Amino acid sequence: MSATTLTIRDESMTGKITGELTLEFLTETITVRELIRSRVYQEVKDFNAKPSEYFQGLVRPSDTEETLNGFKQKKRREIDWNQQYEKVIEAFEHNQVLILVNERQAESLDEEITITPQSEVTFLKLTLLVGG
Repeated sequence: MSATTLTIRDESMTGKITGELTLEFLTETITVRELIRSRVYQEVKDFNAKPSEYFQGLVRPSDTEETLNGFKQKKRREIDWNQQYEKVIEAFEHNQVLILVNERQAESLDEEITITPQSEVTFLKLTLLVGG
């Protein structure tokens, strides 16, 4: 079985694309919860694997300042993906982050998404998220 790829975009309230990430899934059908988990895990894993002090992800890690290059840590440390994940789940449940699948808002964490080559997923942050 081959992996299914999905490109995710982050957009500002003005429609500006602020980030992009491509994820691979083993199945063509995933839940919104699995989408969030995979996205947060991948961006934290990528950050922890490289010696950068700038984190470019959905959730601003605690003890960082926002810069043009991302969130800059005062002192370089690994980020806990699970803390970041919990923060996004909480934000989704409180409508602080919207997830649009093919321009339709996802309503619940258990909602299923069928991934096709034409699938478009956008994360829209309505407030600044701070966590892990």
